[in-house]
Amino acid sequence: MDVNSFFWLFLMLTMLQPVVAKRLLEASRKRLLAKIEHKRGSRVILLVHRQESMNLLGFPLVKYIDITDSEEILRAIHMTDPDVPLDIVLHTPGGLVLAATQIARAIHKHRGKVTVFVPHYAMSGGTLIALAADEIVVSPHAVLGPVDPQLGQYPAASLVKIVREKPIEKIDDQTLVMADQGEKAIRQVRAQVRELLEDKCESPEKADELAGLLSEGHWTHDFPITYEAAKEFGLPISDQMPEEFMKLMTLYPQPVRHQPSVEYLPIPRHSPGSRGNE
Repeated sequence: MDVNSFFWLFLMLTMLQPVVAKRLLEASRKRLLAKIEHKRGSRVILLVHRQESMNLLGFPLVKYIDITDSEEILRAIHMTDPDVPLDIVLHTPGGLVLAATQIARAIHKHRGKVTVFVPHYAMSGGTLIALAADEIVVSPHAVLGPVDPQLGQYPAASLVKIVREKPIEKIDDQTLVMADQGEKAIRQVRAQVRELLEDKCESPEKADELAGLLSEGHWTHDFPITYEAAKEFGLPISDQMPEEFMKLMTLYPQPVRHQPSVEYLPIPRHSPGSRGNE
């Protein structure tokens, strides 16, 4: 082999290496997903958002819950028999209220047990989804977060506070419009959270109190709600994280190229003894 041939072979192998590595990683994830589903008799759905770097100039691209994610998760739930348990793995900073609400309502109405696993964090819309589950399982240092709505770069609660405390003649029209939208957003999110919590709290009054605490801007939007705090709130939460879910997260390294945020084995899941297993 001459020098030119060796150079071109080396170049081809270098170009193929990332593709091969990605395929091997995807295969490892699918094997572990299949193993967990077989062990737990459940449908496992992952909602994982990693910060990616754009190919041009290396600017960070932060991923979040969007409509594409909600469509994929709703499709996965639709492919699952109502009595089959759902295991949802969340690793997300949050995202669109509409998308998170769609996911939350879908898993809240699922007849089988729904368990949300939070290995590291599930903030904002991720917490909204977690509140819909029958059980939340976190690792010892994982956190949830408030679900108070944000309007662009501003917290809705802060916009409402401005209008309440500042003379109206000193407030511009745009701020007034945003405050009006913020008040509506808070009211809508609070009602949604209360609906998700009604069957988990000891009383409707407790559900309403907790919904207000989480949605009305009592903390900054990135305030970490720990396992201990969530336990005090009365949420159905456990810190007994199965090791296989932590191992699963190691198969989602910080990427440099795009990969799907939602992943599951694209086959129907049927409860034992149902017609689908005949």
